[in-house]
Amino acid sequence: MNTTVLYSVSEGIATITLNRPHRLNAINPELLSDFKSALDQANADDDVQTIMLCGAGRAFCAGDDLKEFSQQILDPNETRAYIQRIQDITRGLCLNNKMVVGAIHGWAVGGGLEWTANCDFVVMAQSCRFFFPEISLGVFVTGGVTRLLVEQIGLQKAREMILFGERYSASDAEKLGFSWRIVEDEDVMPIARSLAQRIAVLPRGPVKHLKQALQTSPTASLEAAMALETEATLKGFLDPLSADRVRDRLS
Repeated sequence: MNTTVLYSVSEGIATITLNRPHRLNAINPELLSDFKSALDQANADDDVQTIMLCGAGRAFCAGDDLKEFSQQILDPNETRAYIQRIQDITRGLCLNNKMVVGAIHGWAVGGGLEWTANCDFVVMAQSCRFFFPEISLGVFVTGGVTRLLVEQIGLQKAREMILFGERYSASDAEKLGFSWRIVEDEDVMPIARSLAQRIAVLPRGPVKHLKQALQTSPTASLEAAMALETEATLKGFLDPLSADRVRDRLS
């Protein structure tokens, strides 16, 4: 069994749980590899109708593990491969045939917020707090959010959220139309599960076609956006000043 990501299937629902609670499920190479394997398994399994995404412990995902940042920038080719693995998660969540329900609680930061934006439905706990720290660190966003977030909350708010890295609450998400529903913390998993079950019992063909239809118009631009994000993120990762900013943030 993978340790950084848990995977289970029940009643047509594949539950994928980020499982580095001691680091608030922060992203590292092992988590990316395990997450992609879980997504590949869910997307290939004909018995899976819906994917439910959540995080173990006190948070959904605190973004990139800054304690491992120095290891991510030792070799430009490895850095590019690491960023591409992040983008592959978005492909597995967005460019598939199965609806994804996010059960989001605690912190959803950076890559964790990007994966939240990649979900088809977001059930968000009252405790949720989210922001993009990338620009302030001299790096860049990934996950196709330069395209998806504009569609979800509008150009002006997307620009503000990504550029300034301000912190938002669950009530802000509701006002922005970023979440499907805001619930009490103890209800986030049951309500997300109930929603996933509602989707899982629907006829498979129309659900698949709906996801494809809703993605048809932005798919090409999503790939283009992620290509631009990858290049910008690579430059940011390899900028020596970014490493200095990360060290300052950790101190």
